[in-house]
Amino acid sequence: MNNYDDLLDNTPAPSGGASEWQGDRASKEGYAAKKRAEREELYTLSDNTALEVASDSGMLRQYLDLQSRLDRYSTVNSLLILAQKPEAARLGDFGYWKNKGAFIKPGQTGISILEPGKEYERSDGSGTGMGYNVKKVFDISQVDARNANVKPPIEYDERNVLRALVHKAPVKITGEDELTGDLGAIYDPQTDSISVRKGMEFPDTFRGLAQELALADLVTGPDTQADPHFSAYCASYILCRKYGVDSRAFDFTDALASFYGMDAHEVKGELSQIRDVVESIAGRMARQLGAAQKPERAQEAR
Repeated sequence: MNNYDDLLDNTPAPSGGASEWQGDRASKEGYAAKKRAEREELYTLSDNTALEVASDSGMLRQYLDLQSRLDRYSTVNSLLILAQKPEAARLGDFGYWKNKGAFIKPGQTGISILEPGKEYERSDGSGTGMGYNVKKVFDISQVDARNANVKPPIEYDERNVLRALVHKAPVKITGEDELTGDLGAIYDPQTDSISVRKGMEFPDTFRGLAQELALADLVTGPDTQADPHFSAYCASYILCRKYGVDSRAFDFTDALASFYGMDAHEVKGELSQIRDVVESIAGRMARQLGAAQKPERAQEAR
């Protein structure tokens, strides 16, 4: 009688034998451990950099400068970029620069940031989490961009910039001949309005109004540990740098008291709030500036 028992198990044998399959699993586990270690290293770097920013006025200014140039990046990634290449002005991965017709110069080291990956369900049942992967990007200074399709920075007209700052602002704005304490602008939470002193030069008007608009946003948002006036001051600085407004009047010497007693996580939270306020104001401005540029471009084409 023939024995057909060998046909009763349809589990495919791993190619190359059991030893190869076990080796492949070990290789995958080793790769996952390596990637996990890389992520943890970046988390630690972002924590350490956050604490440096909170304890050094020069580092704080550098961070705010970087946010003005790279405002699309998260707080964590901005801290990582600050730690690795603080002068970065425009970033992209290998594919981005290749599509632009630019190529990475020999010997350049990529800047490691964290890119969102797949969502997952937390094991403790607390909801959905987001996984992150390490990504390498390169600054424009690290690429040969002589023949690249890279647009130069946009220069804005002062009146258009100020008009964009005021346009569709979420609070009422009025001009006043005088303000208490010789202030340039002041937000009144009782009336949800901002008064701006008339007759000031453009940089003073923009700085004061940007700060009070940021303050209005902050005081109506979630509670934070930092002084909202300090956060609004930082937001105004970023906006000035972003739109080419004179920022020499800003002084961060005494600003670090606002971070006193905070751990790295709390510092990141405050920096994220500043970033969110800037994003809100700059987003509104960008829509108006885009509309303002259309008739100008049409006029140039005639």
